[in-house]
Amino acid sequence: MGEFEQILLLAIAQLGPEAYGVTIHQEIERRLCREVTIGAVYTSLGRLDRKGYVRAWTSDPTPQRGGRAKRHFELTAAGKSALLRTRERLGRMWKGLRPDALKIGR
Repeated sequence: MGEFEQILLLAIAQLGPEAYGVTIHQEIERRLCREVTIGAVYTSLGRLDRKGYVRAWTSDPTPQRGGRAKRHFELTAAGKSALLRTRERLGRMWKGLRPDALKIGR
């Protein structure tokens, strides 16, 4: 799983039932202080859905959105497992890293 996919899954986990395209996009930009295109968010969400890491569902239309529905996302068990596995593997790689291993200017 790539970095951006991990970021998306973590944003969905943080947002819970409020996870839909716009809020996911905002959460990523707010937390990372980095601009991300909404198109990249939706493209990657589609990929995560096809992999079985997220499940998409559509809410009822709301008057606030001019009668349009929202497409919400939630983590599946496979998505949660993939995130936990990635965290554990990265932790093993970081553990015991020499302090000078990432020194810049060497």
